[in-house]
Amino acid sequence: MTSDKLEQLRQRLAQFAAVRNWDQFHTPKNLSMALIAETAELVEHFQWLTESQSSQLSPEKQQAVSYELADILIYLIRIADKLDVDLIAAAESKILLNEIRYPVDKVKGDARRASEY
Repeated sequence: MTSDKLEQLRQRLAQFAAVRNWDQFHTPKNLSMALIAETAELVEHFQWLTESQSSQLSPEKQQAVSYELADILIYLIRIADKLDVDLIAAAESKILLNEIRYPVDKVKGDARRASEY
């Protein structure tokens, strides 16, 4: 997603909340809690599936998962907006940090935590 599209989505979500007078409820705490709830709803779709089944969802399940992912993205964007976090810049910064923490020659093919190397 380009930063222009992300910004357009941020503005649309802010407008959606504003016209419904929901900004009073959209605090970082409340949005974080909603984000956790939506993430749990995403996980429910994969609970009890095998690795193979989780990669081969039916069209109906794929649609349901896409809506959960959309909810997660929406709440993430709203939290970032409320805290004035540039998600693109934050992600780019985090990737650079991870490149330092997980050098290819040390971690290739190995999925341990950084502190375990």
